[in-house]
Amino acid sequence: MITLSKISPLRNNCRPPKKAPTFHTFIPTADPSISLLNLLELSIENRSDKLALQSHARAQRVGLTQHPLVAQKLIFAFCRFKRPFDARLVFESLLVKNTHICNTLLSGYGKNQLFLESLELFREMCGGSVLPDDFTYSVMFKIVGDLGEVFHGEMVQGMGLKTGVVSDTVVGNSLMSMYGRFGCFDDSLKVFDEMPLRGVASWNALISGYLKANVDGGNDSLLFGYRLWDYVKAMQNDGFKLDAYTVSSLLSLCGGDDAEIDDCRENYSRGREFHTYIIRNGLDSSDILDSDVHLGCRLIDIYSKNGRVHVARRVFDRLKLKNVFTWTAVINGYVRCGEFDEASFLFREMQLRDGVGPNKVTLVAILPACSSAIGLTGVKQIHGFATRRELNQELSLCNALIDTYSKCGSLKYATQVFEHECTYKDAISWGTIICGYGLHGHGQHAVNLFDEMLQRGVKPDQAIVVGVLSACCISGLLNDATKIYDSLITIHQIKPTVEICACMVDMYGRLGKLNRALEFIKSMPVEPGPSIWGALSSAAALHGNIEMQELAYKSLIKIEAHNCSNYIALSNLHAASNRWDDVAEVRKDMRERGLKKLPGCSWISVNSGTHSFFVADKTHPCSELIYATVHRLVSTMKLTFCAPDFVYSSD
Repeated sequence: MITLSKISPLRNNCRPPKKAPTFHTFIPTADPSISLLNLLELSIENRSDKLALQSHARAQRVGLTQHPLVAQKLIFAFCRFKRPFDARLVFESLLVKNTHICNTLLSGYGKNQLFLESLELFREMCGGSVLPDDFTYSVMFKIVGDLGEVFHGEMVQGMGLKTGVVSDTVVGNSLMSMYGRFGCFDDSLKVFDEMPLRGVASWNALISGYLKANVDGGNDSLLFGYRLWDYVKAMQNDGFKLDAYTVSSLLSLCGGDDAEIDDCRENYSRGREFHTYIIRNGLDSSDILDSDVHLGCRLIDIYSKNGRVHVARRVFDRLKLKNVFTWTAVINGYVRCGEFDEASFLFREMQLRDGVGPNKVTLVAILPACSSAIGLTGVKQIHGFATRRELNQELSLCNALIDTYSKCGSLKYATQVFEHECTYKDAISWGTIICGYGLHGHGQHAVNLFDEMLQRGVKPDQAIVVGVLSACCISGLLNDATKIYDSLITIHQIKPTVEICACMVDMYGRLGKLNRALEFIKSMPVEPGPSIWGALSSAAALHGNIEMQELAYKSLIKIEAHNCSNYIALSNLHAASNRWDDVAEVRKDMRERGLKKLPGCSWISVNSGTHSFFVADKTHPCSELIYATVHRLVSTMKLTFCAPDFVYSSD
């Protein structure tokens, strides 16, 4: 169980920043501006906007509002405290402005995501007496990259070409990074070729831009790989060694989320090669791996994505500097690999041992463990912690809370989060709450939410359609499901997928319309997959249609030739009909393919501990007591439930 409220070291992270000393006295010095600068620096260090405001008032009282250093520090402090409009007031009150002051406000606008204000200030600088310098252009290229409009970047580049600033190495690197973020690799390469001087950062910007343009664009051709390694070799031939940033960019190729099995093996081998390079070149013993947590997180992510979470743990343990990002990476790795108990343990250790407070990404990462191992109490504790840290209205966390509350059986809390804390609702929010209502058997409510979502202008995606059709299937709402399915192509321009079609097959099957389900399978626009035939086999078993069951199982065996459960199900079906020759044939096929049935497993959580049980398992320390209790329950059931096929075996 997660006990966030009881962790004493966490209080140091949860409590508000230490209050800066109340501004009562002003220590006289030879230059009063020095005292004001020191106080402003103190306000920034202690994150005290109150002290910054007091310092501003003092500057007005002693007549230092026109002092350039004091004004620049005030603008910087106000932007740091998310008060950019106060910074603008200080800026406009200045009679004489210089480039450094303009750059400070420009950078502050960018950090507060006031992109249009940044562009307007840049235009004022270009048309006024205060001309932009190389730092101005570097900041502007970053701001334009955050804005996401490439034509603004081209405009800024045009101004830089007139003044000759773009030829500067730092400005050129910033411009390349901007084009790389937009996926405009040809423009980035042109800037690179025209640079008179290049450094490691220049090559890194080129390589990361090439990766961005090709990997995000889905280009996995051999030509892409050859050109990438040509750039890496050219960097080394130019006299530059791969640094932590270069390796970190290349490690992005080694993920294994959506790759095929062969690609996963290749990615894993490639990741191990990069890891070897890190060790061989001393990147793990120097301060690079210790200080650049991004590289450590990349390695942890690669190993955990490829199912080697124990190797990811060794990488994590070797890191001397562990912050919230590295802790989150290893926790997410354990959750990804289904080791929820260890993920929960690390979540507590993160706060108890290192005193590191989780951020919203950490909370989103640990929530799946709650639905599988920790339970509803743990979800409430995480929710309460997020509320105290004012993270409870973050969209990604709200969506995760809705999903976890639903899976933990509390539709009430899921609805409260959706209605009261999720101020902005995206398609994921709607899809999650719709699936939650469907999971709890409230199909009509799920359909009503789907209609409300459409009325609010949110376009459904495939996941939402699957969710609402599943809800209709569980509740038996055939007319609503048919109406939604028919509207996919005609209204929403969504092509039916295997998952969507499986919902319709399951719907027809549950209602006993097996022939209609089979006709739907033959006429649907996609090839039937395991989920389609699995739904048909379950429905045929429910309604006792042996011929339909046999057809479904044989189709499953053709698609999933190495799934032993399909053979077992077909064998049991033949055995129930006394078709022993067919049973022997199926068993023979299993032996020839080397297939063995995996033992079934179940688990329960008691007093914050998870207990797992396999078939005929007697390894649990309380197994004798458990079996004795089972025998008593069976005896009680036999007294109250009489059926000729009720058989219990203690083997």
